[in-house]
Amino acid sequence: MDVFEAILRRRDVRNEFSGERIDEERLVRILGAAHSAPSVGNTQPWDFVVVQDPDTLARFAAHVGECREDFARSLPPDRRDTFNPIVIEGIESSRTGVVVTYDPTRGGTHILGRHTIDETGRLSVALAIQNLWLAATAEGIGVGWVSFYQEPFLRALVDVPEHVHIVAWLCVGPVTALQTVPDLERFGWRERRPLAEAMHRERYPDGDVGSHR
Repeated sequence: MDVFEAILRRRDVRNEFSGERIDEERLVRILGAAHSAPSVGNTQPWDFVVVQDPDTLARFAAHVGECREDFARSLPPDRRDTFNPIVIEGIESSRTGVVVTYDPTRGGTHILGRHTIDETGRLSVALAIQNLWLAATAEGIGVGWVSFYQEPFLRALVDVPEHVHIVAWLCVGPVTALQTVPDLERFGWRERRPLAEAMHRERYPDGDVGSHR
């Protein structure tokens, strides 16, 4: 599989985890791909906390379920009806969680490339996550990004120090298949924008291109 195929096949996995646990060899290979990402000032400001204890997974899944219900209650009725069938996590069925963190202190106080744009540190972590995701896709492994949680809960759950930022909980595991159409499109939550709407030349266009449609 070349990188373009991996990009096109990559999906945010929810329902398709097989229930098997990823073997250690593939897990280390995928994390090695993540760790090979470029980073501002070569600081490699990420860490990967691998969570496989069933009790920890169950506790996090219960917390995420509560946060999901809070979000559902905040929606107008029509959007709630669209959202309700969408599965938003595969924490227990994936059997492996990877908590990705960002340490802004790594590399000291004088970091080449972060002097004027501090967020390049966090963006470096995003590059590591993308590497992980594409490598997982090439290995036939699914990844799902969980975003329904309260950071203090997760921080306490896996003992992340206060100065370290939590960027993501990723569900990682073997899948039965990958969907050909992303879930949020299949369930009618939001369609993709065509490239022609996002691509501009020389200047940002006039008018509101940040549509909330």
